[in-house]
Amino acid sequence: MTADPRLGTSADPQLGTSVDPLLQPFDLKGLTLRNRIVSTSHEPAYTELGMPKDRYRLYHREKARGGVGLTMIGGSAIVSKDSPAAFGNIDLSTDEVVPWLSAIAEDCHSEGAAIMIQTTHLGHRSSNFAGDWLPLVSASRTREAAHRSFTKAIEDFDMDRIVSDFAAAAARVAAAGLDGLEIMHAGHLLDSFLAAWLNERDDEYSGELENQMRFPLRIIDAVRAAVPEDFLVGIRMAVDERRADGMDEARAAEVLTTYTAHGIDFLSLNVGTISSDRELAEAIPGMGTPAAPWLETCRRIREAIDIPVLHAARISDAATARFALEDGCLDLVGMTRAQLADPHLARKIAEGREDDIRPCVGANMCLDSIYTSGSATCIHNPASGREAELPQEIPHDAEAGPKHVVVIGAGPAGLEAARVAAVRGHRVTLLEADDAPGGQVRIAARSQRRRDLIGIIDWRVQQCAKHGVDLRLNAFAEAAEVLALEPDVVIIATGGIPDSAYPFRDQGPSFDVWDVMDDRLRSKQRVLVFDDHGFYPALDAVERLARAGQQVTYVSPERTIGIDVGSMNSPAYLQVFSEFGVEVRLGERLAAKPRIEGSEIVARLRHEYSDRESELVTDAVVVDFGTTPNDEVYFELKPRSSNHGSTDIDAWVNGRSQPAEPDAGFRLYRIGDAVASRNVHAAVLEGLRVGMGL
Repeated sequence: MTADPRLGTSADPQLGTSVDPLLQPFDLKGLTLRNRIVSTSHEPAYTELGMPKDRYRLYHREKARGGVGLTMIGGSAIVSKDSPAAFGNIDLSTDEVVPWLSAIAEDCHSEGAAIMIQTTHLGHRSSNFAGDWLPLVSASRTREAAHRSFTKAIEDFDMDRIVSDFAAAAARVAAAGLDGLEIMHAGHLLDSFLAAWLNERDDEYSGELENQMRFPLRIIDAVRAAVPEDFLVGIRMAVDERRADGMDEARAAEVLTTYTAHGIDFLSLNVGTISSDRELAEAIPGMGTPAAPWLETCRRIREAIDIPVLHAARISDAATARFALEDGCLDLVGMTRAQLADPHLARKIAEGREDDIRPCVGANMCLDSIYTSGSATCIHNPASGREAELPQEIPHDAEAGPKHVVVIGAGPAGLEAARVAAVRGHRVTLLEADDAPGGQVRIAARSQRRRDLIGIIDWRVQQCAKHGVDLRLNAFAEAAEVLALEPDVVIIATGGIPDSAYPFRDQGPSFDVWDVMDDRLRSKQRVLVFDDHGFYPALDAVERLARAGQQVTYVSPERTIGIDVGSMNSPAYLQVFSEFGVEVRLGERLAAKPRIEGSEIVARLRHEYSDRESELVTDAVVVDFGTTPNDEVYFELKPRSSNHGSTDIDAWVNGRSQPAEPDAGFRLYRIGDAVASRNVHAAVLEGLRVGMGL
């Protein structure tokens, strides 16, 4: 590996002097970035009626404070009325946006970071039943799978209007004080003209490449003319669409050479397409996939064009990012999801604190949660997007003096509560009944696909050790043992156990998904998996059984497989269902307890909509109804606690201290699945909240 000769020595006044390639300054057409780390354009859906108000501003200010060189806002910020916001996009079609953009720019600049925005017309990739209910446009008539809308073929007057809209949006961005913008040319309107499967026109915008580039060049020229000369204009473009009739590297190099001549200053490089759930999941690879899969593509394109190359795709750790720069693959390295997980990543690298960087585990909850809960959430950084209420860096400020905090349960909730309490200066004892920490995450990480989830646990165990938490394994906590520790605070984080009997309590026989992940059903040739949870555990069980060569029937009362598993992760499971011939029966549920007939099990199923009943013969029945709280010790301790387990909800949500009476005994709190069956993010969020409230 040879070092890039352009890598020098950083001398940023905030980040110090370093020879680390990640920390070298970079001149981007006269704009000096303090380092090579970028948070690329993405849409967390933190807007309010299309405006990037305080939540949006604080989210990006935190990354600027955390040392990023360039933060890019507004993934798919829209420029036109017939490009309605499908996922919380910033609306650049109105002057109302300018002061909000200015506030973000001022905050980021004051913290030493540059800031840009992505602009687009979504074309077919939106919904014609959103916004003003206008018809969508594309190069030709088509239908986009994800948002399920039909388009009309764009007309000449549409083109004229959209060109003007791009120019007006660019002028607003420049007036707001941002350093530049990138034009989206991957899966939206512009590149539909260059896509053979989308451009069926027979006019001057089709045929030869020169004609296909005509409309994108009109946009580029209009944007360039609308902004000052030193304002940066880049392009986000897929250089290899990984399909026979799509863009390839040679054609992309030709296109980019032309675009550069028209004023494009940098390339944000994509690979793949985003036309379906499967293609989107491949373009934004998540857990269970190789790190940084497209670096060699980046290297070849960088050698073929004359503008800097930026790229982000599963570059999750500092070592991989360094390699990408040192080996000449990139000029700027995008670590976008990595900075959702830890917005202080750059600063921690500069301070020699890489062990403190909260790892991105590739769960892609940040993307899926935009559709499932309305805005981006990191699976194990609950402060991202909640910067107004919760801190990214925990202060050492046990104001009322250090307390003895006893946490019961070392799953994600308990580990987070212990970590936060210890960093704040409290003495923490963490009791775990099992022989290893991790709780349900450790079980989920047995999945071949989701093994990276263990990083959620490993990081917290390491941080707990670093901050002096007394972690005791094989320590089954009962009320007497807890009280003997003379705690000031007790936090119950005992999680849940599979609710395998519901609604057939004491009526068996059945197994739960934990039994599958522990390989207790290997002797069963035929297995029925009944999923009344709709989340990952049942799908993980199906995959484990199928890969072991067992015959699996998946039954669910829902109308689709794994209804709460988002579009970024569901394609991989659906592939398994197809490859291994899993039988799927939707809209059906167990109608009664399975009965034993000799060596076989007979399950009676009832259809949710017709009430038709049928029987299925199998060797085992596995059920997933979520978990039921493991809460015995909580109810034993509740009457002896000073607060009887209650919390001040307003203080809880905003990370403030809980009210307490002096010398009134220990306070008791219950968090995570010990309260109700939920997910990792909810567990970690409550761990942070309770830790901040001590």
